[in-house]
Amino acid sequence: MDFLSQVADTLWNPWLLGLFLVTGLVYSIGSGWFQIFGFRIWWRATAGSLFRRREKGGGGLSPLQALATALASTMGTGSIAGVAAALTLGGPGAVFWMWVSALLGMMTSCGEKLLAVKYQRAGPDGSLRGGPMYYIRDGLGSAALAACFCLACIPATLAGGNLVQSSSIASSLEAAWGLPRLSVGLATALLTGLVMLGGLRRIAAVSSTLVPAMALLYLGSGTAVVLANWGKVPRALGLILSCALSPAAAAGGGAGWTVSAALRYGVARGVFTNEAGLGTSAMAHGAAQTDHPARQGMWGVFEVFLSTVAVCTVTALAILVSGVWDITNPGALTGAPLTAAAFGSVLGRFGEGAAALSLLLFAFSSILGWSYYGEQCITFLFSGQRGGKRSPVFSGKCLVFLYRAVFLGCAVLGAVWSPGTIWQLVDLCNALMALPNLLALLFLAPQAFSVLRQWQKSNSEKIIGKNLLTARRNVPIIGEETALKHINKRSDTL
Repeated sequence: MDFLSQVADTLWNPWLLGLFLVTGLVYSIGSGWFQIFGFRIWWRATAGSLFRRREKGGGGLSPLQALATALASTMGTGSIAGVAAALTLGGPGAVFWMWVSALLGMMTSCGEKLLAVKYQRAGPDGSLRGGPMYYIRDGLGSAALAACFCLACIPATLAGGNLVQSSSIASSLEAAWGLPRLSVGLATALLTGLVMLGGLRRIAAVSSTLVPAMALLYLGSGTAVVLANWGKVPRALGLILSCALSPAAAAGGGAGWTVSAALRYGVARGVFTNEAGLGTSAMAHGAAQTDHPARQGMWGVFEVFLSTVAVCTVTALAILVSGVWDITNPGALTGAPLTAAAFGSVLGRFGEGAAALSLLLFAFSSILGWSYYGEQCITFLFSGQRGGKRSPVFSGKCLVFLYRAVFLGCAVLGAVWSPGTIWQLVDLCNALMALPNLLALLFLAPQAFSVLRQWQKSNSEKIIGKNLLTARRNVPIIGEETALKHINKRSDTL
């Protein structure tokens, strides 16, 4: 555990932290801070289009299905247990840096999804495929770096996408109802295997059902806790800001927090909750059938907004205003139990049950989403997707079957393994996966900006065209009214 922690800290501080923030800053400045000044555009293209009827693409998912599949993986235990752990390890200031990483990550996520669709291709079965490995290989021209991303992503799916989620499910059910952790792990593996057999379509169908339900349940419960303690919200926000700038002074010097720790855990947990910069959720969006790459990029902006700005903020505020978290003894209660205690402080047993059920749904949906990412990386490496010949020994189908067996085994292992060790492994895997993706995003940024500007220009022309058409249709009507008035005036004169 100490070794993993040292390696992870070496990668994250300060190099990877800086690379995440620099990439988000490049995309934010290059797009003219589109996530802020283009709010109406991306909100209308995403949340504003939820109730419009869309034609289903024959070879891919609808944009909404792709979003649900991506959110199924992003809105996992990081939104509940991860935020609580960040508060314990980095102090309330970690929440501020989580917000900063989310603000910049909106455009990083937009670039990922945009490029994933721009360089998507049809697989042997006719389904659409896309993601970092494709835009690294075809856009950046580096098959070796694309392979490095896949090799780092596969263990990341087993650690952060499975072990952490399974551990959270088991600990939550054990604390709530005393269920044996091994039995919970076996049940989780069984249900996951049944969904995985149906492929992406079944994963998307289950995710489309789970994601709205769990988001409404969790956000509704958390908002109720915040509203019940509304008078304490200004103090909580002040604590977040003061701890971000001077943690030791804000905490009275007793907790041992530093700006470095707040930045480290705030950005790391923020990345884990929204995956902006990791490239994983881009694989789900890369399977979408859409009319323009930039339109899918809008869903990338919305994804970070919902998973981090909305969900994680509700989690942090609920914990800080509920009074269950002690700033002088932050380690007394942490992780999912801390969030459950915050919900229970206002909603009683219902609040604790809502937090436990939300964690269960969040974690299970994450397992489903990450299983798809791992299979895509296996397929890319060993099914001729890299442009070379297929391996006669290691066929893609055989290795996908083997991966599924290992993945389901990890679901059982995670239920009985130490969560502390798993979190260190997650940070290490995310770091190794993010490096090639962030480098590719920086080099491909000019292409992303060009596609985004082209889409904005075409949208503007469509709006102008509609206005001109409306104006032309109104001209004859205006003319007739004016003529009638003129005729009436002449009649009165005569």
